[in-house]
Amino acid sequence: MKMRPIGNSGLEAGPLAFGGNVFGWTADEATSFRLLDAFVDAGLNLIDTADVYSRWAPGNQGGESETIIGRWLEKSGNRNRVLIATKVGMEMGPGKSGLSAARIQEAVEESLRSLKIDHIDLYQAHKDDPSTPLEETLGAFGALIRQGKVRAIGASNYSGARLAEALRISKENQLPAYQCLQPHYNLAERADFERDLEPVCRASSLGVIPYYSLASGFLTGKYRSEDDAAGKARSAGVKKYLNDRGFRILSALDEVSARYSSTPARVAIAWLLTRPVVTAPIASATSVEQFHDLIAGTQLELDQAAIDRLDSASA
Repeated sequence: MKMRPIGNSGLEAGPLAFGGNVFGWTADEATSFRLLDAFVDAGLNLIDTADVYSRWAPGNQGGESETIIGRWLEKSGNRNRVLIATKVGMEMGPGKSGLSAARIQEAVEESLRSLKIDHIDLYQAHKDDPSTPLEETLGAFGALIRQGKVRAIGASNYSGARLAEALRISKENQLPAYQCLQPHYNLAERADFERDLEPVCRASSLGVIPYYSLASGFLTGKYRSEDDAAGKARSAGVKKYLNDRGFRILSALDEVSARYSSTPARVAIAWLLTRPVVTAPIASATSVEQFHDLIAGTQLELDQAAIDRLDSASA
């Protein structure tokens, strides 16, 4: 499996990251272990999670995903074969949100305990915190790097202007810099990233690790009507794509899939990997069969005619 650099961090990831948001939500512990085993067996290494996963599920408090990953690491002995990426900043309870130095220090200890590890490879600001000076946030991340608890840092859900400002502050104050961005980006969600964020990532050679790479499952082609989405865990995320543009994208995916004797999911992953700034799309699966379909997408090389067809349909 060909590795790709994560910005200038010195870390390298395979061409697909496993989205740990399903662990403790739509994948129980036994299923999660099977998925993680298959992930590593395929030669992939970047596992993405967050302290808040999966707080939204009934009965959960957050930390469920990290806890399952930690138990898997302990049982499998695979710590040296994977990069663990987690995030801080979302609401975890009263007074437990944001990117203040105190909150970051508290959160990293909680994540390290849940994950049963002594350092996090990639620690990411889950969303911008306008109420905390960027200098304070970056300084807190710097302290963790000096302590050996974090190897590299990244950002998620920042605007282009705030990301550029954070990079400037890092440079001017000799603070650690974000090495990657985790944006909402896929074949159905292009405009915001390509207009606002991609130029910043290009200028600073940031790695890009897009989340919702399959648009909550819409780009797999299995949701073509509201009836298809009814009762599914991701139905709310899918319904917004059930319009003329969405159906145009599905039609293009069907055409390209037929040409390559492939599937829409594989083609959607392959399209992301043609984007010059993308390091590793994040995708989730709840079965080993689904996961193997995603892996096949990393091995599919689209020609220019296929790329143009997908670009035009999703413009």
